[in-house]
Amino acid sequence: MRRLALTIAPTIAMALLAATAAPAQQEPTAQGATPPAPPPFSAEEQAAMAAAMAKFNAMPDTPGTGPYPAIKEIARNLPGNTVYRPANLAAIQPGTLGVVGWGNGGCSPDGASQRLHLAELASHGYVVVAAGQILSGPGIEARPPGEQGERTSEKDVMAGIEWALAENQREGSPLHGLIDPNKVAVSGFSCGGVQALSLARDPRIKAIVVHNTGLFPSGAPMMAGMTSDKAWLKALHTPVLYIQGGKTDIAYENGMDDFKRIDHVPAAILNQDTGHGGNFMDENGGPAATAAVNWLEWQLRGDAEAAAMFKGPNCGYCTDSHWTYERKKLD
Repeated sequence: MRRLALTIAPTIAMALLAATAAPAQQEPTAQGATPPAPPPFSAEEQAAMAAAMAKFNAMPDTPGTGPYPAIKEIARNLPGNTVYRPANLAAIQPGTLGVVGWGNGGCSPDGASQRLHLAELASHGYVVVAAGQILSGPGIEARPPGEQGERTSEKDVMAGIEWALAENQREGSPLHGLIDPNKVAVSGFSCGGVQALSLARDPRIKAIVVHNTGLFPSGAPMMAGMTSDKAWLKALHTPVLYIQGGKTDIAYENGMDDFKRIDHVPAAILNQDTGHGGNFMDENGGPAATAAVNWLEWQLRGDAEAAAMFKGPNCGYCTDSHWTYERKKLD
């Protein structure tokens, strides 16, 4: 996993570095064994990732391709999270915005680490709240990973969802009355995808999209401080989409195993040969962001065109040569 970090998107590599290089107290796994500490990155590896991250920081923010060009910001009453939303809220019809809680790769405290992907989601009429502050991107002085702060938890992801729902009710809020509280989803990348799966049991969650992730079997070595349990899959109560990076994705086996185990709710899994880094550095989040938007539009808004990408004998992803697609209980 360490050496793979150098071959994936630099923002992802830095998230992994932050997750493993920063001091942290390890927690025992379910069987009582403490996973061994991974070897440290070499000075050359750290320098390569820092250079790649600097290049990514220089990439401009993108507004997304949806009908509502998006911005990212830190809300005054939510300083620990990063909010992505349509820039022009006056263009939003009351009660139409959805909400997506987001967990970052590496459970990083950088809420801008997947900024291109999250802006794409927001541009389609979603308030996306990522755990963590804006620690990367244009105009941000890069911090060494060990100085970014503590990794986020699933509580930080849920805090973003609850903030958005509260803002919908708060008089004077820019979001007052604009959100449909029945259109709430949770999503995340890698370690953040595990956070999303841990929150999916909440009855307010109506859709799930997880990227390049999968739950660890009980007792398997995990990143320090991270918990995971295949039993969580039984608590799923909504359809779930996995978007994976093919057989070179370090999360491939765990994600495929999750999909095989899920037998009580509709589930789908998409794979493309990107490895663990996915499309997070691609303009507007690339094909993975498009797939995530399609899933959200179908599950939360009942959009027939988006549904046709996933269901039916000739569905869009069934015939798209860029993807390998499997599904169950969708038709």
